[in-house]
Amino acid sequence: MIALISPAYAEGGAAADTGIFNLVLLAGFVVIFYFLMWRPQAKRAKEHKNLIASLAKGTEVVTGGGVLGKVSKVDDNYVVLEVSEGIEMKFQKSSVAAVLPKGTLKSI
Repeated sequence: MIALISPAYAEGGAAADTGIFNLVLLAGFVVIFYFLMWRPQAKRAKEHKNLIASLAKGTEVVTGGGVLGKVSKVDDNYVVLEVSEGIEMKFQKSSVAAVLPKGTLKSI
């Protein structure tokens, strides 16, 4: 049965530019992905790492859960926050989201 079907050949074929166009399109997507997703995320991670490294006693911070407090003790992996007078809570360092300006927490 296969011997009865003659092979079909394309006349002229497609231009070679489509291969180059596909490579340029792929490279364009990689560049867009780099500038819109990977680079900003790496920048934020670097800033957060510097923020965690700069924690010291007396720094006023806010955690990822929204808890405001003043740092009373810094350990290797944990930080103790004084959230109210005489009330201290222990958090992982990575949960600290931002450092507040001095004097934000006046009641502590």
